[in-house]
Amino acid sequence: MLTRPIVETVVRAALAEDAPWGDLTVELAIPPAARIDTRLTAREPGVFAGGPLVVETFRQADPAIEVAELVPEGAVFAVGDALARVSGPARGVLMGERVALNLSQRMAGIASLTSRYVAAVAHTRARIADTRKTTPGLRALEKHAVRAGGGSNHRFGLSDAIMVKDNHLAALGAVNADTTTAALRELRGRAGHTTAIIVEVDRLDQVEAVLSAGVTGVLLDNFSLEDLAAGVRLIDGRAIAEASGGVTLETVSAIAETGVDVISVGQLTHGARALDLGLDAV
Repeated sequence: MLTRPIVETVVRAALAEDAPWGDLTVELAIPPAARIDTRLTAREPGVFAGGPLVVETFRQADPAIEVAELVPEGAVFAVGDALARVSGPARGVLMGERVALNLSQRMAGIASLTSRYVAAVAHTRARIADTRKTTPGLRALEKHAVRAGGGSNHRFGLSDAIMVKDNHLAALGAVNADTTTAALRELRGRAGHTTAIIVEVDRLDQVEAVLSAGVTGVLLDNFSLEDLAAGVRLIDGRAIAEASGGVTLETVSAIAETGVDVISVGQLTHGARALDLGLDAV
């Protein structure tokens, strides 16, 4: 959830990083009374995200700056479209320009890439979800951008749900089907009844042992398309079937067609390119 405290904290840190003792250029070159009218303009097509960060950046730079005509989160835009109007004291607009662009370009890049994945699986029931492969300190922003692009959020962090991976099973001594089921049943008993338990498997012969423990979801990791389809048949609605590992725009449609419920894609956040936006004086 992109809350106001998160937005304020991120922007404050970004401005402090960029102008720790003020903006030397504007303070020496720009008269205090100077004003400027600018447009946030798209230099390539995409999906917008980051509006609250743009507004907050200029508010902190100078409360007299006005951000108007801001397009909504998730808006689709074309080259040359105006995404916002930013007007007011020139010193503040120029000082906040780079921070506002860095944040909105990054978030729009994630939203745009996510929208492409979502479109690629639109003919199936699969949902596209993000992962925890995010920029440290910016997870809330990046997961918000995924939602703006039409994707779904996986767990926000380690505190949200139980996800048991291969190293967890190794640490538990779960070396075969019986010990895996027993370990997961014990875990199920210790967890609250509202807590989701998702277990990662990397072989078909692990699926039944995991399902026998009454888990919420089974993550089929790096499976071939044939094995994914077989895994979905084995799960048969008894848990959420999730695919992950090596998912690309070229492969995601075929993965979705195996019948999985969720496809988690780390590339949405760790592989997205910042979109080209500009703040142009008019």
